[in-house]
Amino acid sequence: MEWQDEGFVLASRPHGEAASIVSLLTSKNGRFSGLVHGGQSRRQRAVLQVGNKVTAVWRARLDEHLGTYSIELESSTIARLLGEPGKLLALSSASELVEAVIPERDPCPNLYQSFSALLGSFNGEYWAATYVYWELHLLTDIGFGLDLSECAGTGVTEDLVFVSPKSGKAVSRQAGEPYKDKLLKLPAFLKGASGAQISGKDLADGLILTGYFLQKCVFQPRQKKLPDSRVRLAGKLSSNN
Repeated sequence: MEWQDEGFVLASRPHGEAASIVSLLTSKNGRFSGLVHGGQSRRQRAVLQVGNKVTAVWRARLDEHLGTYSIELESSTIARLLGEPGKLLALSSASELVEAVIPERDPCPNLYQSFSALLGSFNGEYWAATYVYWELHLLTDIGFGLDLSECAGTGVTEDLVFVSPKSGKAVSRQAGEPYKDKLLKLPAFLKGASGAQISGKDLADGLILTGYFLQKCVFQPRQKKLPDSRVRLAGKLSSNN
């Protein structure tokens, strides 16, 4: 068995004295792990940094085997994020979330494209908002998408400012006002509001919203918590309010 694909490094962990087991998010083959001989060498460690884009050849005698990778670097994400702690946290959080919630060997081309777009956003000003959007799309990709199109109670499509923690559906200001202490806030930028200014509080509210449903729908049933990097990212963006 053999295939060649492009992908992003999600994780690399030592195996034995010199090898590494590497997990990639690939364009055609989904999240896929393989053994890299010599993966702990100085040269390979530089290639196998989380977020780096690589070209990989996977080989195995049988399809169900772990298999081995031959990996070449295409571009280094880590190198351009040095000195950018917020972006590094976002990269770690996104990589750990994909590693935790996406089944292995399940093709997910939409997720690959959104992950690539997220990493590309680190070159611009609005990377934090793009990250929140990315988590919203991740929920959709794994079958827990939120319905932000209309009010769950009245069906109106205007002035949607809350989200029901039970249904994951939007709630209008008028319908939600009596219950606002029990509802999650829906920042305007997540509704695609034209010209919406994105404040630090909006980003924090967005991360609270997506984090709530990731924990409720994905991690809690597995008796786990959100990755530490995700928790620290939310704390960092909240402190910038």
